[in-house]
Amino acid sequence: MAEARQKINDEKGMDVRMSNILAARAVADTVRTSLGPKGMDKMIMDPKGQVIISNDGATILAKMKLTHPTAKMMAELSKSQDIEAGDGTTSVVVIAGALLQASERLLAKGIHPQTITEAFLTAADKAEQILQEISIPVDLTNREQLIQAAVTSLSSKVVSQES
Repeated sequence: MAEARQKINDEKGMDVRMSNILAARAVADTVRTSLGPKGMDKMIMDPKGQVIISNDGATILAKMKLTHPTAKMMAELSKSQDIEAGDGTTSVVVIAGALLQASERLLAKGIHPQTITEAFLTAADKAEQILQEISIPVDLTNREQLIQAAVTSLSSKVVSQES
């Protein structure tokens, strides 16, 4: 009897995980086509009938009526990215969606969620290490470096406004 109950609990847990992954992937798929300099704008109509056109992930997600808790978390992820970095709002959602899609495949193979989590954390540590090794420090007293960093960051914003 205890084994049967455990099996039911495991199946419910898997169903909840898959529902969450599906919701997150749906959000990621929604904003994916707005990613990058050639990303498409999205037209969103609010409840009052006003039309908003944007290719900014945070704006798109903020205007959507999301009901699933995981979908709302993806919107919050995008919002947090906007607050923290001012950019990358679409990228962070698309990357999260891709990681969850990979998780879905691993779960389907019977790999334990904790093992997947540990592997992602190890990969994140390695990625951070590599980024530290290849990064170029910016001297905050060097005007030319600051201008170049600003131009690099702003160029995608200007391109998206002119396209």
